[in-house]
Amino acid sequence: MLETPKTVYVWDPIVRVGHWVLAIGFLVAWLSAEEWDLVHVWSGYAIAAAIAIRLVWGIVGPRRARFTDFVRSPRTVIAYLKALPRGKAPRYLGHNPAGGAMTIALLLALSVTAGSGMVLYAIEENAGPLAAYINPVEDRSTASSMTREKHDDESASEERWEDIHEVAATSTLWLVGLHILGVLASSLAHRENLPRAMITGRKREE
Repeated sequence: MLETPKTVYVWDPIVRVGHWVLAIGFLVAWLSAEEWDLVHVWSGYAIAAAIAIRLVWGIVGPRRARFTDFVRSPRTVIAYLKALPRGKAPRYLGHNPAGGAMTIALLLALSVTAGSGMVLYAIEENAGPLAAYINPVEDRSTASSMTREKHDDESASEERWEDIHEVAATSTLWLVGLHILGVLASSLAHRENLPRAMITGRKREE
């Protein structure tokens, strides 16, 4: 009979739940991006909350959750990527160098996406947590009491934030695609199911 490989607990619940909240939240936000409906807004809030928790957990969490465990130099990341297609990339119990770099890139891209979305929500709908700090849209509706220069400045600001939000969301989508390819490549190279590990929290010991 085949002997079942021994496994070790790697990913704690906060890391695992946060990972899937970000994945599902971004998917829902992308699919509902045409309107400022509650689905799109609250998926953005869920993403922002998950990022905030993950950033704190990356400092105070257990070993494998901490940024110090998987943030490595660009040289190490490049060396790992070069070795992966040759089947010579070392296996890491936590995030491998490429996975660590992707984690940081995704957190940054999602932060910009969520943050710019909240700014736009405040500008266009006068709603959300930033509405009290940004000129509400109602001010622009009284065009007769505003100078053309001020109106043009606000319109330019809105367009600028729309561009930032769109670029950040599109960049995140590309990063997600690369992340999926990287997970598949590492799973094949090291003969382990990385998506399942992010569900169960356990990976092969050796």
